[in-house]
Amino acid sequence: MTLAGRPPAAALVFRTLLVQGPLTRAELGRRTGLSPGAVTKVAAPLLADGWITELGRPAGERASGRPATPMAVRAERARFIGVKVTADELIGVLTDLTATPLATRRAPLASRDVDSVVRAIARLVTRLRTAGGAAKDGAAKGSTAEHGAESPGGVHGIGVTLAGDIDARAGTVQYSPFLDWRQVPLARLAGAATGTPTVVDNDVRALTVAEQWFGAGAGLSSFALVTVGAGIGCGIAVDGRVVSGAYGVAGEAGHLPVGGDRVCTCGNTGCVEAVAATHAITEQARQATGDPGMTMAAAVRRAHAGDPAVREVFARAGRALGLAMASIANLVGPQRIVISGEGVASYDLFADAVRAAFRAQAFGAAAECDLVVRPLPFEAWARGGAAVAAQQVFAP
Repeated sequence: MTLAGRPPAAALVFRTLLVQGPLTRAELGRRTGLSPGAVTKVAAPLLADGWITELGRPAGERASGRPATPMAVRAERARFIGVKVTADELIGVLTDLTATPLATRRAPLASRDVDSVVRAIARLVTRLRTAGGAAKDGAAKGSTAEHGAESPGGVHGIGVTLAGDIDARAGTVQYSPFLDWRQVPLARLAGAATGTPTVVDNDVRALTVAEQWFGAGAGLSSFALVTVGAGIGCGIAVDGRVVSGAYGVAGEAGHLPVGGDRVCTCGNTGCVEAVAATHAITEQARQATGDPGMTMAAAVRRAHAGDPAVREVFARAGRALGLAMASIANLVGPQRIVISGEGVASYDLFADAVRAAFRAQAFGAAAECDLVVRPLPFEAWARGGAAVAAQQVFAP
């Protein structure tokens, strides 16, 4: 089952326990604004259905009077699988209801053809089920998750994430530049191949959901996540909700204009991504040194060795990123901007330029926004897919 048939207060209580629990009923009331009676009324069916549980009386509490019993999400109530799709690899993770990883697996992609990738996703899901001892979900056995009849440890849902323009509501990959896909109904295809309800979302947006629940965004009303690597991505959370926008492309910070004459993969000129993405840095380093075979790793080594031309390439990238983050701070006013992605491995080469550009362009109090560097492996991105799938339980 999901909480779709419950009153909005049920989803509010469940989500608050998920992110901030364990909490007593009194604490839940304070954090949600619900009355004690409303909390008790909403919690009763959640307890009965096994979505949440009471942890017992805290040690040392007096026996007289009503105990302030903490409640928490029952993590084992459901399992989810998250899969991150890259240009050449799948990264998968099996999690419980709190998106705690239970098993992880990786699989190479021999082809970027849609059918091949879907089959590879299905094989990876099977491996994760086996690794976690997870029986195939009830939907494939005739007893759907919506009725709450999945077997213990059954997989409730799958979340597949990838870079690009993703219509999460329709489950469609509108455009993925790394896979060269257009208008691919990936949620339907993957769901049919795995026999499990499947959702699809942008990988950075999914990672933002995971960071909002359990990472650097936990407890913040608003924050942004900027990822640096093969592309420049951004996820934005405002008033406790990750924003996708009317067209599903909110947060495309990589395509903010920052000047210059470099052509972006999107076809426009002067985008952040055209200056600061890995391929852009590599191309500029080759031009700066006259070495057509230079790799990103070699560029990092040259910069660390003090090569002024290559260091200037990284400084330009840092300035572009700083301008983009200042634009985010000015428009959204987040409490924190989290910087992640594979590109942060060389963040020391960007850092000064990022912060200088940010301070110069952030308006007024927006400059107080906290910039936090947080390296995350691709397994954490896959966990974001599981979190998006789990989100369907209380916010379908």
